[in-house]
Amino acid sequence: MKKFSALIMAAVLGSALTIGSVYIFNMDNENRVLKIEHVDGTPAVKTAYSVNKDGELVPLDFTGAAEKVMPAVVHIRSTQTGNYSTQNRQQIPEQFRDFFGPFLEERGGRQPMPRMGSGSGVIINSKGYIVTNNHVIANADDLEVTLNDNRSYKAKVIGADPTTDIALIKIEADKLSSLSFVNSDDVRVGEWVLAVGNPFNLNSTVTAGIVSAKGRSIGIIGDNNAQDSVNSAIEAFIQTDAAVNPGNSGGALVDLGGNLIGINTAIASPTGSYSGYSFAVPSNIVSKVVEDLMAYGTVQRGWLGVQIRNINSQFAREQDLNVISGAYIDRIDPKSGAKEAGIEEGDVIVSIDGRDINNTTQLIGYIGSKRPGDKINVTVNRSGKEITYDVTLKNREGNTEVVKKEREEILTILGAELENVDRSTLKRLDISSGVKVKSLTPGKIRKSTDMRPGFIITKIDGQPVKSKDEVVKILEKKEGGILIEGVYEDTPGTYYYGLGLS
Repeated sequence: MKKFSALIMAAVLGSALTIGSVYIFNMDNENRVLKIEHVDGTPAVKTAYSVNKDGELVPLDFTGAAEKVMPAVVHIRSTQTGNYSTQNRQQIPEQFRDFFGPFLEERGGRQPMPRMGSGSGVIINSKGYIVTNNHVIANADDLEVTLNDNRSYKAKVIGADPTTDIALIKIEADKLSSLSFVNSDDVRVGEWVLAVGNPFNLNSTVTAGIVSAKGRSIGIIGDNNAQDSVNSAIEAFIQTDAAVNPGNSGGALVDLGGNLIGINTAIASPTGSYSGYSFAVPSNIVSKVVEDLMAYGTVQRGWLGVQIRNINSQFAREQDLNVISGAYIDRIDPKSGAKEAGIEEGDVIVSIDGRDINNTTQLIGYIGSKRPGDKINVTVNRSGKEITYDVTLKNREGNTEVVKKEREEILTILGAELENVDRSTLKRLDISSGVKVKSLTPGKIRKSTDMRPGFIITKIDGQPVKSKDEVVKILEKKEGGILIEGVYEDTPGTYYYGLGLS
């Protein structure tokens, strides 16, 4: 019986193997004659959708926005020229300068060492006005702008605002593609956006992401101080996860309609390259800065006149506050519009013009978009009661007048900002008169010498100078080369700098 059963099992197994082999063989034959068909048209049905302003479900498509934006985004190349060293001249009397000068330059001088940088910019006007980041063009002696179609132009700086890291430059061109600003306050978290720029010198690069947050402050702009609504840098960034890398700075952040909602400015990264977070200056701030630079040459900054701090649960308990968000007022300037309106120290600003204020960043950002003379409605929480005040913003001088940029043309050519020296400093340095070089900008001084900020000019071509106005008057009458003599507070000896005005 056992043998019979074994024979039956062997027969069944053999039949199964035979059937399986035939099946596999037939499959192999079918695969060998299988034909792949190609058809014209869209290879796949769109599976990603978005909701438009009318609440309708529409296919998500970036191509239209990209085609609109790319011609309006430019590549900016900045060049900073190195300086010739003149330190070996410091002890050379004026009358021997021409005799020793060439020898000293040959022995101790150094050739100019250009420093190159690059970034992006956005054309905002068909006449050639371009907005970018201040850090893209800062200290540049030469700016070259390359359009999307590879045309190149030299650019000049119209103005810059370090407190927002925004700058305006211009090229001599016409009929250019440009982008329009939209109200960045209407941008919503979760909304799709595109970042367009030139990362790593890869021209016209488009990346996509969503708005991750609004009103971010990350402390990357110089002199950032969230406690001071007067002098602090304005950081109220739009945060996105669109990929942004070095070279994207100054480029466009746009909505799916191809409209400008921000200028890409920074990334948060431990490596220096994109790690998931990027930040853009909102278009409302950009627009206001650009308009001021074009109209006044400098930014008109609204001044509320309060020192503020953020609130958390612990601080609210310590101060016996009835709110745990807003901007707490530590101090009010007696000349400010806030003081005149009736706002008090210890109040918590909870809204302005109907907009909720949850932290100091939102307050500083909103006030920064206003000008002296603008009227705002400020709602404060005082001992649990909300009170609204009408406030007229002022400038830092405590009035509503327009602040004009006062900068003489000759000083612009030299690239120097001057200030008078007080008597105590003159006495300490044992000099009878002098004018301090407060800062240096691109110009002849920085290009031709290694003069440092803080240098005190005592003489120009042997003529003593006593004030900033006197320096300007002397220089306006000069032609050709000049010799500037002076001292440093932190370095002994007299220094001589020669340069040409023509």
